[in-house]
Amino acid sequence: MIKNKIDIKFLFLLFFFSSTLLAYSEVIILSGCKNLKDGFIKNEYILNLEKSLMTRNYIYDSKTFKKYRTTDLSVKKKNSIERFIYEDENLILTDKTGYPHFYTQLVFEKNKTVVQIKTVLNNEIAITKISTCKEINVFEKES
Repeated sequence: MIKNKIDIKFLFLLFFFSSTLLAYSEVIILSGCKNLKDGFIKNEYILNLEKSLMTRNYIYDSKTFKKYRTTDLSVKKKNSIERFIYEDENLILTDKTGYPHFYTQLVFEKNKTVVQIKTVLNNEIAITKISTCKEINVFEKES
């Protein structure tokens, strides 16, 4: 009888805590992004905070594609890039690309439509705006 009461209390507490500790995951989609340097037919960023993954889907316009294709035959007109991301206060950053003395990473501010690139060379930091997006959609999934 005492064991049954303990089991019932345990199940009640387990149910109570599992219902109050819901996990939220967030997906942020930045679409219609205009690049300051290149032309795109499509340019979007998908930030999946649950999976810590950024996916960039883009299609070059003809002029930009020709410009890059003349120097690099591996360039594709339509492409997708994935990078790991992490949060630092109100910023979302991609993983670092490059060497310890020189690296770059993309920087996103939550609820902002601007995409920036952070460049570090010998501990000198520069942050430059590379794209402005027309639309930002935030999807929260409750599980």
